[in-house]
Amino acid sequence: MQMRQMLIPMKMKNNLHRNHPLKHPDQRVGVFIDVQNMYYSAKNLFGKKVNFGNIVKEAVAGRKLIRAIAYVVRTESKEEQPFFEALYNLGIETHEKDLQIFNTGMKKADWDVGLAVDAIRLSPSLDAIVIVSGDGDYLPLVDYLQSMGKQVEVVAFGETASGKMKEEADDFIDLSEDKSKFLIGDGMLGGRRNVKR
Repeated sequence: MQMRQMLIPMKMKNNLHRNHPLKHPDQRVGVFIDVQNMYYSAKNLFGKKVNFGNIVKEAVAGRKLIRAIAYVVRTESKEEQPFFEALYNLGIETHEKDLQIFNTGMKKADWDVGLAVDAIRLSPSLDAIVIVSGDGDYLPLVDYLQSMGKQVEVVAFGETASGKMKEEADDFIDLSEDKSKFLIGDGMLGGRRNVKR
C-alpha cells in the first residue's frame, strides 16, 4: 500500500485531502495561520475576505485540535479589534504584534519568525502541523518539522502558494477549489458576521 501511495502523482495526492490516508482521527493537530498572507491573497485574487472558521475546520479534518493560532497585526486605529474578537469566539487564539512604521513611511508587519518558533516549540505535543500560508519563506520550517517526524500540511490559495511549499508538504489544501466555503463576499474585515463557523 505504501508503494502505491508513492506512485500517486503529487497533484493528484494533493487533491485527496478530504480522505487523505495519512490523516487519522487520533492525530493531535496544531493550526498556525499567517493572517496577513491569507488576507492579501484573498483580497488580491478575488476581492474578498477569508472565512477563517471554515479554514480551521478543513485543516483539522475531524482530528484532535490542540491549538489554533492566528498571527495578526494591530494598527493604531484599533479598527481590527472586532476581527480579533471574532477569531477568539471561533476558538482561534490571536498572537498580536504592532504594525511597525519606519521614518521612511514604510510599514512592516511580519510574523514569519514568530509563527515558526511557535510551531517548533509546540511540535512535541503535535502529530500534524498545519501552516495556513503559501509563503515560501516557511520552507525551512516545513523541512525541519518533517525531519523531526512531524506531518506538515499546508493550506493556502493555490495561485499565490509557493510551488515548493505545495511539493514539500505532506498534504496541500488549495482553498481556491472551494471559494464559496473559504471566502466571504462583503463587509468589513473580520466583523463578527463575516467570520463564520
